[in-house]
Amino acid sequence: MEFSEDAAAFQRIVESRRSIRLFEKDPVPEAVIQHCLDLALLAPNSSNLQPWEFHWVRTPAKREELNRACLSQAAANTAAELIVCVARTRTWRRNCADMIRQIEELRAKGTRIPKATTDYYYKLVPFAYTQGPLSLLGFLKRIGTFFYGLARPTTREPLSHTDMKIWAIKSTALACENLMLAFRAHDFDTCPMEGIDSRRVRKLLQLPGDALVPMVLAVGKRRPAGVTLPRIRAERSWFVKIV
Repeated sequence: MEFSEDAAAFQRIVESRRSIRLFEKDPVPEAVIQHCLDLALLAPNSSNLQPWEFHWVRTPAKREELNRACLSQAAANTAAELIVCVARTRTWRRNCADMIRQIEELRAKGTRIPKATTDYYYKLVPFAYTQGPLSLLGFLKRIGTFFYGLARPTTREPLSHTDMKIWAIKSTALACENLMLAFRAHDFDTCPMEGIDSRRVRKLLQLPGDALVPMVLAVGKRRPAGVTLPRIRAERSWFVKIV
C-alpha cells in the first residue's frame, strides 16, 4: 500500500529515533528546545488535566548535580541539554479550574458549550479524582463504583493515591514521546533515562511531595558510537493481537 507523504515522513522520524548513549558537543538551539516543549504540551492526556511539568536544567551547578543524580551515565554527561520530565498527581484541581475558566470565556464569546462538558468539569472531575481514606467523597466513590459496576460497565480507576500516580505517569509518558519525536524531527536525538536517583532529582529541583520523575531526557546530536546496537525487537505476534 502506498502511504501519504506525511505518513512516510512520520515513519522516517519514528524509525530514526534511537536512544542515544553518546552525544556530540553540538549545542541545541534554544528555539528548537522551546518548539519541542510546545509540541510536547499538545500530547493527549486524561481529561485534558495535563498532569506534567518539564524542567529544563540550564544552571551549570544544577546541571552538574543532575548529571550525578543520573548516575553519571554517558548519556547524561555528554548531552547538550537535560530535561526532567515530571508527573504531578495534585495539580488536577488547579488545571480543572483553569479549564472551567477557559470554557466560560468561550461561552461568553458565543461558543456553544455542551452541557455534558460543563457537567464533566464541574461535577465528574472532582468526584473522579478526589482520593484518600479521610475524604468522604473518596469513600463514597469507592462504594458507588463497586455497586454501580455490578450492574453495568463503569470506569473503575482512579480509586486510590496509587491509581493517581499511574494516571499522572500515563499522560506524562505520552507527552515525553511527543517531545522525543519532536527533537528527532529537528534532527536532534534523545535518551530517556530511567536509571536515575529520583530522590536527588526531586531535591535538586525542590519538587513538591506529589511529584514523580518518570524519566530525565538527554538531548543532543548523536555520535556515530552513540547507537550501541542495531534496533532489536521481539516477534510482532507477541504484542499485536487481533480479536
